[in-house]
Amino acid sequence: MIKLVACDMAGTTIDEHGDVYVALARCVEETGVGTTPEAVQEWMGADKVEAITALIEAGGGSADPETVAAAFVRFKELLVEFYDANPPVALEGVEDAFRELRRQGVKLALTTGFSRDVAEPLLERLGWSVSDDNLLDAVVCSDEVAAGRPAPHMIHRAMELTGVQDVRAVMAAGDTVNDLAAANNAGVTAVGVLTGKLGRGDLAAHPHHHILDGVKDIPALLS
Repeated sequence: MIKLVACDMAGTTIDEHGDVYVALARCVEETGVGTTPEAVQEWMGADKVEAITALIEAGGGSADPETVAAAFVRFKELLVEFYDANPPVALEGVEDAFRELRRQGVKLALTTGFSRDVAEPLLERLGWSVSDDNLLDAVVCSDEVAAGRPAPHMIHRAMELTGVQDVRAVMAAGDTVNDLAAANNAGVTAVGVLTGKLGRGDLAAHPHHHILDGVKDIPALLS
């Protein structure tokens, strides 16, 4: 029986119109190196500092600490600018799915490649929180663990925060290859969802347990 569902944020539970892709590519390109959509996609779901570092290096640039730190600041600036112009919204059916899972006694956590200072304003825009509306049981950000995806640490931290001890009782859902890898590395049920940039074939090519149209389909899967 599943006791905890841990979901990614952007592209999985939240429609932020692909702005994180644009912000990540642009902040790297502003350091003077080029990127490709394929390279940026490879780092979706990962910790953004790790992603910026890898993309600068892949472009032939010098990923020294000062350059990476400045690019990360720029990433956050761009994201705020984009989100102000085109506010993120909950993906269709996600909030209803969350409420139904809570009704079934399943705990809910969000895990994200965003740092806490990026994730919190995004959640505030949606009115989602752990403390007030009882929609979520935990939120884990990549800067709060030793390493972001594909490491399993955010999922295991969500288990710690929700008191779930058995990995067999946990399902983790996300729209990227890194989400599936983290779930598999954590030993939990790995679910790919098709609400991001990748299609069914793209996700199905990697180890997984289920591929769903969206998080909205998780309650039916568990019933």
